[in-house]
Amino acid sequence: MLRLIALAACMLAALAVTPVQAKSGPVLRSEISTLAEIVTVGDFYQSAGAYASVPLFQAPDIGVTGSVPAEDVARRARAAGLTGAGTDGLSAVTVHRRAEIFDAERLKRLSAAALAERDASLTIADLDISFFRDPAPLQADPADMEPVRVDQVLWSRNDGRFTLTFSVAGPRGRQPLTLSGYAREMVEVAVLARPLSRGNILKAEDLTVARLPIQQVPARSVVDITEVVGLAARVNMRPNSPLTRTNFERPVLVTRNEKVTLTLQMPGMRLTTRGQAMEDGSQGDIIDIMNLESRRIVTAEVVSRGQVRILSPAARVASLEGAVE
Repeated sequence: MLRLIALAACMLAALAVTPVQAKSGPVLRSEISTLAEIVTVGDFYQSAGAYASVPLFQAPDIGVTGSVPAEDVARRARAAGLTGAGTDGLSAVTVHRRAEIFDAERLKRLSAAALAERDASLTIADLDISFFRDPAPLQADPADMEPVRVDQVLWSRNDGRFTLTFSVAGPRGRQPLTLSGYAREMVEVAVLARPLSRGNILKAEDLTVARLPIQQVPARSVVDITEVVGLAARVNMRPNSPLTRTNFERPVLVTRNEKVTLTLQMPGMRLTTRGQAMEDGSQGDIIDIMNLESRRIVTAEVVSRGQVRILSPAARVASLEGAVE
């Protein structure tokens, strides 16, 4: 019984073999994709042997898909010497001529590269390209060494206007293409991510980096955000505007008439007393402080918010009056 089942399985497996699988000679393909202008016997048939390079049909135009009757293919292949050529059960063969697509974005990158090549101070990333009118996608011959080539460049760096002449490799040779637009030089600068009011301390999360046309960026704009983090805004500022170092100042830690802690540090001794600031001061500023006990004026350095320390030895005597350890 088992022997009969095994025999039946072998018979079924033999029946499952398709004519294409069973055939040992040339096999016709149902679909072809080519770069060439001519489709050969070897393009149509697997195992074409010595006849593989014999031309049979002209390929469709670049980017076009066509269909040819399988019987016509087989007849021409046999006439070319491939005597075993047949239709292999196919009614038609699809032939696609491949193309390299250049859409507007890709053409912008080519334009930026062409302009940057003419100025060593520029890179492709420095340029933002816009066309007066975006072209329809181009289909170029991918078999060409330069499917799309820039032949002429006219560019005014002052106003950014350019005109580029391209040549596109196609089925009837290279065709000209002229594109015009603007190439803007861009630069990355620090800008506010949100509004900042006068006197507020700038934090890292208040900042972001924006890419702006260089004409819109003031001289000495902030590029490194560490230059301004921790400083106070001198004026009210809007988001997304370029920042300069002059927009900021050291934050005021002591204001005029504010009560502060006055400290005198000596070897083995640290004395403090209360004082009153006679002027505003930021960290590191030297300002006048009135000792509230002696009513004398001493000079002191602003250390932190509400904290100052005496620097002048001549002022120590005045500062000691009323001081506590």
